[in-house]
Amino acid sequence: MANDVIENAQSRMNKTISILQQDLSSLRAGRANAQVLDRIMVDYYGTPTPINQLGNIASPEPRLLTISVWDTKAMPAVEKAIQKSDVGINPTNDGKLIRLVFPELTEERRKELVKVVRKKGEESKVAARAIRRDANEQIKKQRKNNEITEDDQKLLEDQCQKLTDGIIKEIDKIIELKEKDILEV
Repeated sequence: MANDVIENAQSRMNKTISILQQDLSSLRAGRANAQVLDRIMVDYYGTPTPINQLGNIASPEPRLLTISVWDTKAMPAVEKAIQKSDVGINPTNDGKLIRLVFPELTEERRKELVKVVRKKGEESKVAARAIRRDANEQIKKQRKNNEITEDDQKLLEDQCQKLTDGIIKEIDKIIELKEKDILEV
């Protein structure tokens, strides 16, 4: 029962890390990355559909993405969805391919992106600490109900703290790597 608390906390903290990685992958650095399109949904005959299910996405050059849509009638819808999204790039369409040219990031924009990355990192740390707090409350409740001994409580709280420290270090590493990626010219 007591170990379940730590396992549950670890699984929730791991989810926090995956969510952070997913969020950061959709932030565009200086080069084209198909993942920036992952969250964009296209209204395809009344059904919200991800772009990657409507065509092939390729990156023939470092700052260019091409989308070859299988159903050419869906091209205007794909274009419209990209324009409405927060990607900030205007697509060009030649009838066969949709091209997304990623402009070189300005120094100012890079600094803004670093701030966004740090904010997301801090949100993830706050989430990890909230999970630790929940776990510690469950441990205290178990001690109060005499399900575990005082020594077990201390041991579990220490395990929970070590787990949280490890997750926070991992978040810091992820943030540091993304910052390097963004600031790299």
